[in-house]
Amino acid sequence: MLSFDYVGDSGEDETINQTLHITNDVPASVVPVLSFKALDKHDHVLRQVKVSTIYGSDRGKLVAPYGTSFDILRFSGPGKHDVADVRVTVRRTTIASIPAGRHAVTTQALDSHGREITRFERFSAVRLTNEDNIPVSVRIAYVLWDQPPKDVTQQAVEVTPIGGLTRVPAHGTAVVHVTGKAAAAVARNSYGPAVSIKAYNSQ
Repeated sequence: MLSFDYVGDSGEDETINQTLHITNDVPASVVPVLSFKALDKHDHVLRQVKVSTIYGSDRGKLVAPYGTSFDILRFSGPGKHDVADVRVTVRRTTIASIPAGRHAVTTQALDSHGREITRFERFSAVRLTNEDNIPVSVRIAYVLWDQPPKDVTQQAVEVTPIGGLTRVPAHGTAVVHVTGKAAAAVARNSYGPAVSIKAYNSQ
């Protein structure tokens, strides 16, 4: 039902590292709960490396549509820079109560006046846009990335939720305001390090 492909570094600029590509062959959106083992270039298990996710495919938070989707992996512990692949185990899978669309919901940072600004600035809200013909529900992650040396994959060092589960209407938009811990994270990291604002299907 589910198959996986780990991509440490696509070799393309502006492309996220350490992605787990998920292929769902069931003609329905599903919610997987996965577990991982990190492997070195010889396919040996790196037992001291802990693997976690940004979108929550290891916690039943990610909705995977029919077709392809992805999560982003995080590695920690001794040997985390030696990860060449991952072994994925499907713990369980359920049909999603809220289907995901075919296309990713896009994000746009907004200032306090509702004007579009870059994700690197101190933004006050995020506009979500859904181009599909069904309503979807997503969560937003504000991700701070490290800046590794050449030939080392980039990792998320801090992940902060913005808002909660948000419904985005078919062919429509929704605006989520940045408050609390998310506002503090934006204030701390704006005009500085590499950051992303990522929306992912959830329930």
